[in-house]
Amino acid sequence: MKMQVVTLDNKAAGEITLDPAIFGLKVRKDLLHRMVEWQRSKARAGTHKTKTVSEISGTTKKPWAQKGSGRARAGSLRSPQFRGGATIFGPVVRSHEVGMNKKVRKLALKIALSSKKADGTLFIIDSAKMDKPQTKKIVTFFTKNGWDRPLIIDGATVDEAFAKAARNIMYVDVLPQIGANVYDILRHKQLVLTKDAVAALEERLK
Repeated sequence: MKMQVVTLDNKAAGEITLDPAIFGLKVRKDLLHRMVEWQRSKARAGTHKTKTVSEISGTTKKPWAQKGSGRARAGSLRSPQFRGGATIFGPVVRSHEVGMNKKVRKLALKIALSSKKADGTLFIIDSAKMDKPQTKKIVTFFTKNGWDRPLIIDGATVDEAFAKAARNIMYVDVLPQIGANVYDILRHKQLVLTKDAVAALEERLK
């Protein structure tokens, strides 16, 4: 499974062979959906909270007599039927995280990479390094290739000059290979990997 490699100057830089066990798997939408749900649930803070009867500030005095007034009996002004009272079955602080096997998560990442290869939206560049930040150069490179919402994944680290130039462009993200994840890969239209990223991902996922 070979792919063309280009430089940031849009010049050919040879070919690279991709591992079919990582970039050539059958796309499983059910697994991708599970993985995205796992990521989004894990990202939720879970800090939402409403007060119960025991947490409401207020008098403990009985509002009115049990009998004789003609009104419904009431024992506390902190009850939910009164203004400023408690909330029944309201949200509490909790974790929204759901369980997902590590092997399944690894498979989902492989399938996400394979889906981009199958769609023809996977591209390989020689490197993502610049001597100094030049946003115009990156915009020109993206425009010539027809990329409008790419995710660029580099090797172990991200070049600071390239990252600084790319962060001025809307809908463009730059990640190190350890940050590669299913949600970001799927939400971007194109996936752009450096040669270092390909080597690192194949080592990580083999």
